[in-house]
Amino acid sequence: MHRLIYFCTMAVEKINIEQFLELAKLHPVIDVRSPAEYNHAHIPGAYSLPLFTDMERAVVGTAYKQENREQAIKHGLAFFGPKMKKMVEEAERILDFSTDNYREQSSDVSNQSASANLQSKILLIYCWRGGMRSGAVAWLMDVYGFKVYTLIGGYKKFRRYVLDTFKLPFRFNILGGYTGSGKTEVLKELKKMGEPVVDLEEIAKHKGSAFGNIGMPPQPTQEMFENILSIELRKVFEIPPLGGKGAWLEDESQRIGLVNIPNDLWHTMRCSPVYFLDIPIEERLNHIVNEYGGLDRQRMIDAIGRISEKLGRLQAKSAIELLLQGHVIESFRILLKYYDKWYTRALHNREGINALLHTITCESVTPENANKLVQQPVTYENP
Repeated sequence: MHRLIYFCTMAVEKINIEQFLELAKLHPVIDVRSPAEYNHAHIPGAYSLPLFTDMERAVVGTAYKQENREQAIKHGLAFFGPKMKKMVEEAERILDFSTDNYREQSSDVSNQSASANLQSKILLIYCWRGGMRSGAVAWLMDVYGFKVYTLIGGYKKFRRYVLDTFKLPFRFNILGGYTGSGKTEVLKELKKMGEPVVDLEEIAKHKGSAFGNIGMPPQPTQEMFENILSIELRKVFEIPPLGGKGAWLEDESQRIGLVNIPNDLWHTMRCSPVYFLDIPIEERLNHIVNEYGGLDRQRMIDAIGRISEKLGRLQAKSAIELLLQGHVIESFRILLKYYDKWYTRALHNREGINALLHTITCESVTPENANKLVQQPVTYENP
């Protein structure tokens, strides 16, 4: 029996972050850290299968610090033992669910390769540092019959990979334009046309302005925002190697709601060419009214209150009163002039703006403005 267990545990393979994420495109990833750790941030797409609850993790950690390693392990084994069967069953459910999703997404993959993937029973497992927690769960899954890979360095290694992403010499095309220019719609159209696009507001779950969280789901934590953004950037640019074509990003403030664009990435964005959609204010005003006019009035009023200092108290008061009276267009006109002023300042507050700025005159707010963007000549120096 001892030889059998030894043989099985030797079948678990430890792999580096690049190999781990490549396999993650086809196989389920399991995070065995505590629920609190997972909820704070995790590898995008990973399933939570915690070895310990938050309380159990605290008990083990305290024993390790105040007693010794052996006592901590004993506490851990006492928690782990009764869970073994349930964890295996949950892993089977995760694999079945992942397999069903893969079937739906692999209609363009040959039946032979798809079948080979579905029958592989591969699990990718990680913990904080790639140590005892992932090792224990990997041993259990391996003994049961899964093919198991664990991540060398664990989630901590993934975080280093994430932060290194933002230092890469990306080539960006920044989509600029005053509020109400329909930049989000243009980005979606560019993506349909096959252009590389990274939608920062979609990742941040926020539309960027003081009203940007209304009607949106909760924002991710800063760490989770960075994790998702890193994976999306690398996917778009197919790193390695760096793609030769610049990806389209919307011109954003560094802060999007409660999250911030990482400094290294922000610097790259600020040094990238800006393609400014120049659209008449009346056209933009109509677009904004259609987009935001039906939102909850109280939340709109609260949002105006948050920018009252910058907007000016009299202007804020007027905007709120007009909104309460049902004069949405005139209320939004005040707000639009405020955002135009602040965007102009931010646009020109970057080094070398005269060389970076390309103005595209557009008659109206429409996704078809994407056609004008792709016709713009774009050249880059080699990174």
